[in-house]
Amino acid sequence: MKKILPLLILLLLSCQEQEKSQSKIDFDKTFHWRMVTTWPPNFPVLGEAAQYLADDIKNMSGGRIQVKVYGGGELVPPLEAFDAVSQGTADIGSGVSYYWAGKSAAAQFFAAVPFGMNTQQMNSWMTVGGGYELWCEVYEPFNLVPFMGGNTGMQMGGWFNREINSLDDLKGLKMRIPGLGGKVLEKAGGAAVLVPGSEVYTSLETGVIDAAEWIGPYHDYRMGFYKITDYYYTPGWHEPSAQLEFFANKSALESLPPDLQEIVKTATHKAQTWVLSEFDKQNALTMEKLKIEHQVEVRSFPQPVLDQLKIYTDEAIQETIGDDPLANKVYKAYKAYQESSGKWLENTEELYFERIK
Repeated sequence: MKKILPLLILLLLSCQEQEKSQSKIDFDKTFHWRMVTTWPPNFPVLGEAAQYLADDIKNMSGGRIQVKVYGGGELVPPLEAFDAVSQGTADIGSGVSYYWAGKSAAAQFFAAVPFGMNTQQMNSWMTVGGGYELWCEVYEPFNLVPFMGGNTGMQMGGWFNREINSLDDLKGLKMRIPGLGGKVLEKAGGAAVLVPGSEVYTSLETGVIDAAEWIGPYHDYRMGFYKITDYYYTPGWHEPSAQLEFFANKSALESLPPDLQEIVKTATHKAQTWVLSEFDKQNALTMEKLKIEHQVEVRSFPQPVLDQLKIYTDEAIQETIGDDPLANKVYKAYKAYQESSGKWLENTEELYFERIK
């Protein structure tokens, strides 16, 4: 009995502390957040995910957080979303981190790297491999907290108005392709042209550009590229995985009670799963439609072309990170995880798909 009494006292004190903690939560207080995105309003999957997140946060919090979503250009221009959230004009944003390479060279390694990690590897690195902690370190100076916000999965290589049989066919090629992929194309003798999404179709049709990469079959079909180009190439060497993001103003996030902070984090995890699942579903259905209903010719890049582009990628990355200590730190960690996880995939995923063809 003497031993039981102290345990009962400790249990009673613990319950009292828990009750005090719960009593501090003001369930009548409502937080109103504004979300800005880099996507057009209600843009399929990407823009939808922003609203999906807002709805989940509202439902999971019992209405204690209300998030108003603004598409790109409705509150601030699309590519000013990062600054808007950083400065507190908005509380949370949606985009992809390679848009912010001008802010930090390290940022793009949390989005897509040519010949880099696939979606499975990226998800592992960001979740349990130390990638997320590095991402937070990169965004810390900007008063931002990043969260994974979905992934497109492996993308397609793009739509071309000429055949790509050798590296020579890339020389003089004008292509809509952003980020590191654009730098690699330029090393191959092509020209990376930055064309807004709303102008890609017209630019292809009028010959302003000779090729364009967008995302994958689902979005490419909606853009109508199959009507004006001859060849659809794969794989998307430039974006083997495109990790999307949400980014919250750190001060706004930390001003929330602990339970609401956890709700925001949990809602982003749900969005991460939904976006990839939706892309896999819609891309599979649309690829068959393109092939069967529209007789789109899907071609693979020749292996010698991919081999040389990979060499150019290594050069472009080294030039990009230069002597930036944080960028070098992040890329070193990224590359190490890609190599270690890749050895496992060679014995599992890669071998499996080779054997079931």
